[in-house]
Amino acid sequence: MKTTTMLVLVAVALAALGSAAWWAQNDNVAASSEERMTLRPADSQLTARGASIYAAQCASCHGANLQGQPNWRERGPDGLLPAPPHDASGHTWHHPDSVLIRITRDGVAAVAGDPNYRTAMPVYRGLMSDEDIVAVLSWIKSRWPSDVRAKHDQINAQSR
Repeated sequence: MKTTTMLVLVAVALAALGSAAWWAQNDNVAASSEERMTLRPADSQLTARGASIYAAQCASCHGANLQGQPNWRERGPDGLLPAPPHDASGHTWHHPDSVLIRITRDGVAAVAGDPNYRTAMPVYRGLMSDEDIVAVLSWIKSRWPSDVRAKHDQINAQSR
């Protein structure tokens, strides 16, 4: 075999190996990223952190006991909806993890696809890390009754 042919084959083999290694690494990054972006209500350290962040960032509107504001389904004089409850009586658990994270991080308007949608809900991108958002939402989910958590798990499974 000629030296040139041999060098081409070696270069192709090295490129293939490098490409395979890159894909394997990125698959692992995607899997670990997806895992990090999943609510984990059974993780006691995560939910303890989430409870603390919730108390500081969310409870003033959504209530210390996740009860939300009165008449949360009716727009106020300012045209805004009051903060909804995050307990089992609200609609939070009707949304998969990915939507809850996006609403919190990017805002209701972004998720609704309507830049003109008005809400009192702050956008937390840049104010809270994704892991902090997951911690808060994990704590919220940990407070739901087991049947509601099971229904939420089914919603997550259907959304994947």
